[in-house]
Amino acid sequence: MTLIQSYLFRQIGLPVLAAVGALCGIGLLSQSLDQLEVIVERGQSVWVMAKLTLLALPQLVAVILPIGVFVGALIALTRLQREQELTAMSAGGLSRWRMIRPAARIALIAAALGLLIGVLIQPMAQREARAQAFAVRTDLAALLVEEGRFVQGPNGLTVYVQQVEQNGLLKNLFVYLEDGDRVTTWDAAEARFSRIDGEPYLTMRGGSWQRFSNNGVLEYLSFDGYNFPLARFTETDERIRYKPADLYLTQLFNPSPATLDRVGSRGELAAEAHSRLAGPLYALMAMALALNAIVGGAFSRTGYALRIAKASGLFLALRIAGYGLVAASTWNPWLNLLQYLLPLAATALAMRMLFRVPRSRRLPPVLARLKTRTA
Repeated sequence: MTLIQSYLFRQIGLPVLAAVGALCGIGLLSQSLDQLEVIVERGQSVWVMAKLTLLALPQLVAVILPIGVFVGALIALTRLQREQELTAMSAGGLSRWRMIRPAARIALIAAALGLLIGVLIQPMAQREARAQAFAVRTDLAALLVEEGRFVQGPNGLTVYVQQVEQNGLLKNLFVYLEDGDRVTTWDAAEARFSRIDGEPYLTMRGGSWQRFSNNGVLEYLSFDGYNFPLARFTETDERIRYKPADLYLTQLFNPSPATLDRVGSRGELAAEAHSRLAGPLYALMAMALALNAIVGGAFSRTGYALRIAKASGLFLALRIAGYGLVAASTWNPWLNLLQYLLPLAATALAMRMLFRVPRSRRLPPVLARLKTRTA
């Protein structure tokens, strides 16, 4: 790149990066508010909430990237045109193609990033998020412990904890287990959930154990430490349920019978796969529409509000139409082709309009013929 093109690359790239970052920040804030349930109702730590929020970021970026490119490019190009920097570059002999080449490179970088996210990063993050959410939902500590309340667990287990500290330490614990006609109780001053040889245990400190024997005699035992096994209470037939957004492209294009049975139909999976491949093309479309709105027409002293409004409305309509095609492709596989044609056709049309000669610069037919004869 020449010095001028490097300057344009920075002037357009930084607002695009800032717009994507700002939109991602808003999206993360919304996601974190949704994940507050993990702390409030499930008793998980802030780190678990942060992890679930960050794992949702790749899918969020894939959706926001074209919007960020469009908004950032409009901001940068409007400033460059308002300060007549683009006009000065054109007057200095810089062709239109060389002028928009840095913007085209930014759009290609955004499209490549979107493709990488859709093909590899998003399914990895989504699968990890599903696994983390499943672990939270089936976390025995969260299911059995609720401060100041008797919580009934599976297989006749009831647990009461007077106080739960921030480090996970349980204060004044009471455990009631009903196994047929036999009832056993434990109480402890302190307890903590732990794992021994990979198996879950409730480690109690400073407590006692009591139950009635078969002949009606009360059996009592005090202990300094006792490991209460929890494996029999953690058995579950529930499995992680994936969605099409959690699968890799190979799984979407060639799903197994189990995937078709648990995740979705073949048409739904194919529509998701083509959507991930076609989604990055909207970054190219966004940049082409932004360039056409600011650079495509003649210089305007009154501003570019009307052009920006038209380009924004067109971009919004095309993006919504793209989502509609994804839904329609579930039932009609031939519509998957339109997922690619829509952004490509819009990009090609915007670029064609960008390089058209403005009407004010065209010579009248008589002068054009006279110029041809003179030549």
